[in-house]
Amino acid sequence: MSKTNLVIVESPAKAKTIGKYLGRDYKVVASMGHIRDLPKSKLGVDIEAGFVPDYQPIKGKEEIISELQSSAKKSAKVFLATDPDREGEAISWHLK
Repeated sequence: MSKTNLVIVESPAKAKTIGKYLGRDYKVVASMGHIRDLPKSKLGVDIEAGFVPDYQPIKGKEEIISELQSSAKKSAKVFLATDPDREGEAISWHLK
C-alpha cells in the first residue's frame, strides 16, 4: 500500500473543500494559521548574533504541531498550500 500525500492549508474550511477535489491519495489538514512567533516577553531577536530571530511555538499550538509532524512522517510527500500572500508565505516557512 502506498503512502498518501499530505497537503497543509491554513484553515479547516479550506482543508475540507480542497480534500474533496484531491481524492484519496491526499490527506488535507489545516495548520490553523500561524504556529510560531517571536516571544512577547523579551526582544526576540539576538542583536549580538547578527539579528537572529528566536521563533517559538505559539502557546496552545503544541498539539497541532505534533499532529502535523506525525502526519508528515507517514506521508510520501508534503505540500504546503498556504495562501499566496506574505502571511501565507510566513506560515509555510514556519511549517517547513
